[in-house]
Amino acid sequence: MKDENKRDLYLKIRVSQAEMDAIKKKFANSGMNTLSGFVRAMIFEGYIVHINGDEMKRLCNLASNIANNINQIAHRANVTNKVYKEDIEDIKSLADQLIQHLLFLQSKCLQLKH
Repeated sequence: MKDENKRDLYLKIRVSQAEMDAIKKKFANSGMNTLSGFVRAMIFEGYIVHINGDEMKRLCNLASNIANNINQIAHRANVTNKVYKEDIEDIKSLADQLIQHLLFLQSKCLQLKH
């Protein structure tokens, strides 16, 4: 090993037992051979992702609204044999909103790869 790549310094951090358990669990699932290699990989190649809880709740609400509207339309169609254009337009509008949010999320996730 070249002198410039020699690992002769130590990094010491304090963690709680719960944190150590979580680290060991992630290490075990990583398939890596050494804990120090795992920690280095997480430091230099890992990501910290902040997820906005309000935005995720909005996505879940949109999906739930779409599902509810579809169920109501299906019920009405079964009872009356009629489907109204306005109902379909409402679902399309909600679906467009959901797709826009999901595409934005996808673009952010794809940026993490680079």
